[in-house]
Amino acid sequence: MESVITPKQQTLTFDPNHPKVKKLIKQAQNPFLFKLFLLKDLPMAWFMGMRLKSVSPEKAVVTIPYGWRTKNPFRSIYFIAQAGAAEFPAGIMARIALQGRPPISMLVREVSCEFFKKANSRTTFTCEDGLLIQETVQRAIETGEGETCLITSVGKQENGEIVSVTKLTWSFKVKSKK
Repeated sequence: MESVITPKQQTLTFDPNHPKVKKLIKQAQNPFLFKLFLLKDLPMAWFMGMRLKSVSPEKAVVTIPYGWRTKNPFRSIYFIAQAGAAEFPAGIMARIALQGRPPISMLVREVSCEFFKKANSRTTFTCEDGLLIQETVQRAIETGEGETCLITSVGKQENGEIVSVTKLTWSFKVKSKK
């Protein structure tokens, strides 16, 4: 027997063409609006010089420069600057996945970073786990319970060398009505 999708269920599934999704992506891709967003909501990312290179519901890419705002005394990008830049691509894709959905809380529950080489040039962090985020949000909506997923963000220097791999456990839960 075929399952019947109710109108309520149709509005819950992720829709990459939803007007709110398109608006958020368009705003994020506007350099001026992105800088304003960082200044207002993530001032440390703004201070570090984080830049959004590309964003879609499936993949996001950010860069941070190697310079006085991000380097440590050992002439590499400070580990916490790398962790912040590694977290951002997943965060922006999570915000995209939440558009047009009921209110959902999201939280980074665990972070682990593995460093392979000194990051001593502009470093690009890429996360390609957007579909996993969307599936986890959908499960949270369907079950009404908190759901988690493990997201990976890879940091590479300008020459293509991997400098770090960051794994983040994200939690999503539909907010209860009070």
